Amino acid sequence: MKNTFSEIRPAIVSTLVLAVICCGFYPFAVTGIAKLAFAKKADGSLVVDQKGVLVGSSLLAQGFAGERYFQPRPSAAGTSGYDASSSGGSNFGPTSKKLADAIQERVTAYRASNGMATSEPVPADAVTASGSGLDPHISLANAAIQAGRVAKSRSLPIEKIQELVAAHTDKADFGLFGVDGVNVLQLNLALDALASGNP
Repeated sequence: MKNTFSEIRPAIVSTLVLAVICCGFYPFAVTGIAKLAFAKKADGSLVVDQKGVLVGSSLLAQGFAGERYFQPRPSAAGTSGYDASSSGGSNFGPTSKKLADAIQERVTAYRASNGMATSEPVPADAVTASGSGLDPHISLANAAIQAGRVAKSRSLPIEKIQELVAAHTDKADFGLFGVDGVNVLQLNLALDALASGNP
């Protein structure tokens, strides 16, 4: 019995020591360093509007309605889309008739809302949902097409809208990984701030 306990005791002690290090010290240390070095990112990249009201995260897409706003990618997250608690895609395959019909409807609606000819190509990200359904960015091509509609509905020069688009474009990491994308939430908040006279 004594020999058995002498063999078990190191295993118990090792487990307890590793639990304290891995489940206690390490997470607290990493969180503390993150909050010191990357305070905004460590808290979820939260975004507040011009009134100081929390409106979301720059990492998560939100739905926007109306011609005055840039529209994000379609979303299959949750029953109504853009549900951060139900991140995910539609799981329709490339041969799915439902997916093909949904894309065709989106193409038609996109062309109509942006005053495009029926033969003009539509950016893929304007009519297809991302894998998470919460991609906060749209492509530069998508933003360029929508800029005309937004400028017209807000009675602003197209150049001003293009400036805002450029200011809210996130570049590819190190210029190599990923592609440039426009953060829709931050861009739309900047538009509202401009309209209220608080750019």
